[in-house]
Amino acid sequence: MITNEEKIQRLRDKIAKTKLGGGQKRVERQHASGKLTARERLEKLLDAGSFVELDQFITHRCGYFGMEKVETPAEGVVTGYGTIDGRLVYVYAQDFTVLGGSLGEMHANKIIKVLDMALTMGAPVIGLNDSGGARIQEGIDALSGYGKIFYRNTQASGVIPQICAIMGPCAGGAVYSPALTDFIFMVDKTSQMFITGPQVIKAVTGEEVSSEELGGAMTHNSTSGVAHFVAENDEDCLAQIRELLSYLPGNNLEDAPYCETGDTPDRMDIELNSIVPDDSNKPYDMKEVIARIVDKGRFFEVQPWYAQNMIVCFARFDGQPVGIIANQPKILAGCLDINASDKAARFIRFCDAFNIPVVNLVDVPGFLPGTNQEYGGIIRHGAKMLYAYCEATVPKVTLVIRKAYGGAYLAMCSRDLGADQVIAWPSAEIAVMGPAGAANIIFRDETSPEDRAKKTDEYIDNFANPYKAAEHGFVDVVIEPVQTRPAVINALNMLATKRQARPAKKHGNIPV
Repeated sequence: MITNEEKIQRLRDKIAKTKLGGGQKRVERQHASGKLTARERLEKLLDAGSFVELDQFITHRCGYFGMEKVETPAEGVVTGYGTIDGRLVYVYAQDFTVLGGSLGEMHANKIIKVLDMALTMGAPVIGLNDSGGARIQEGIDALSGYGKIFYRNTQASGVIPQICAIMGPCAGGAVYSPALTDFIFMVDKTSQMFITGPQVIKAVTGEEVSSEELGGAMTHNSTSGVAHFVAENDEDCLAQIRELLSYLPGNNLEDAPYCETGDTPDRMDIELNSIVPDDSNKPYDMKEVIARIVDKGRFFEVQPWYAQNMIVCFARFDGQPVGIIANQPKILAGCLDINASDKAARFIRFCDAFNIPVVNLVDVPGFLPGTNQEYGGIIRHGAKMLYAYCEATVPKVTLVIRKAYGGAYLAMCSRDLGADQVIAWPSAEIAVMGPAGAANIIFRDETSPEDRAKKTDEYIDNFANPYKAAEHGFVDVVIEPVQTRPAVINALNMLATKRQARPAKKHGNIPV
């Protein structure tokens, strides 16, 4: 007869075996490649002692190709829940030491269960991907598992924050679950994402490319725009995830979490009065403006390496999280282009889905001209920004700093696109086009160059300012730059009770 003590010891032995994953040699190989194991990652991600593991004894059910003899501790993925800064989150971490973290039927079922629980409980879900892809031995059952995960990612979209970290290989169908989530982190030099790997590409097209060049962290952070953040190593990646979550609510019915920062709401920065050059064609760094007006100068930038003419970031004003969308005059003069439009539109829609107010900092001369942009569909892509702003019902505050010309002025959330309050600096130039160009058209029939120059100067004096827009009610208030922080905070406080209904419909048809 087996005693209770022996039963307890059996449980301890099974837990110890499960926690060892694919065995000590494979754990050492994982460490040698510069990566933490799945359990080590969860330990660093979650609050100490908070992790509760689910389904740790699940194993595969495949009886083909010798799989009946293969053990898969925890089925190659560690799942469960815990807390980050005391707030509930659900997690799954693929274990590369167990069959390369490959996804089979039961592996997928564990992830599906966590996604379902996160949606039911209204808590963020974080996936740590490190997998060789579908488990070939399980065939269609593995593919079905991916399909079920994709379905749940889509159902959860806009309801709970979904965060994915690529911490190793991620290829084929496996890339689409991360692509359906809200934010993707990648680890430099140890993570890759691609639909087809270098060998397949060489066989089909003859191109030779390395895994890092094809789908490495910097490729997807700077070129493709698939990923949003790049980390130096696993520890840095997990720390960044924790910081991102500090700005986000648990679900779409909650407000973003307030955090006491110790920064006074009436603080003014005299340097703002001189930050914009007198020459409107000279660049300056918009990130300096952001740092001088947000709490403690701290902001968390999203996609900092992609479409750098557009800045999107999270920050706080008087402890309340906001999303900031800002033109960057240092890059392409702050013009809107295809990539910048996509970047901004998706960020606006995320903020709107999760009740995060939007603050827009405007210095935009227009849409980037050129055949590449037109052939690439700048009309369609630019329309995404228009759609996102018009659709958003969260508080929207627009600050016009300098240039705000033509359609790009509208696309940066003008009053007509739903801005709740429009603030302008004295340096603001709100017009159909740049004043010099406009004057050259209006006064082109002037025969005397001197008369043309005189009238052009008069036009610039009269129209290269915010006052015409203010006279027509398109600007609510013109302020000294030094007053920006308290002005924005006052606007956000005023808008805190905003409620805005939209026409009943199944969903709109955004120009994707």
